[in-house]
Amino acid sequence: MADVETNDQPTARFGGFGPGATRYYEELAANNTREWFHANRRWYEDDVRAPLEHLLADLAGEFGEGKVFRPNRDTRFSKDKSPYKTAAAAVIERAGDGAHSLYLQLSADGLMVAGGAYMLPSDLLARMRAAIDDDRAGPELERIVAHLRERGATAGAHDELKTAPRGYPKDHPRIELLRWKGVIAWFDHPPGPWLSTGEARDRVVEGWRAIAPLNAWLDTNVRPGGRAG
Repeated sequence: MADVETNDQPTARFGGFGPGATRYYEELAANNTREWFHANRRWYEDDVRAPLEHLLADLAGEFGEGKVFRPNRDTRFSKDKSPYKTAAAAVIERAGDGAHSLYLQLSADGLMVAGGAYMLPSDLLARMRAAIDDDRAGPELERIVAHLRERGATAGAHDELKTAPRGYPKDHPRIELLRWKGVIAWFDHPPGPWLSTGEARDRVVEGWRAIAPLNAWLDTNVRPGGRAG
């Protein structure tokens, strides 16, 4: 994955992000230049990147190996030429198929714990819609989404159609799900002193475990070779 940094850190106990982690991103947003970034590189390494890599190493046994995204933005096709991302992020993906992932993001807004299928290619999107249309798999996804929302997660898609996809009626009982171009869920945790303690790890574990049924549904119904195959 071209946008991630390799994680060569040895396993280490995560004790929280650095005390200046969210403030780092507040100041980066106001000083998004290469000069500022390199002058404050140690701040990024100590308070953000190293703790994030330690957290991933701590959780690899349960959730799999994670990768940290590079701090640099790809500005080639963007009018915004700011060189650095104003958030640190990491992903754990199922190898090779792109059917689902777990995601983590730290920014000035706090910690976001997420998972699901953010942007499905057309073949997997067709499989997802076929599963939603199915009278067994479709209601199962409805229950998973409802349960996540009851637990405080936001569940939806990064993009959706304004009407029913081709081949499906507009009055389909699961039309909301059919209009989605993926399915994701996330928990937002505003910043606070807890970010610099082991509670940050606990919130990630709690969130990813809550999202596990969604990823299991995607694994069964959308992944190539799954039940829909």
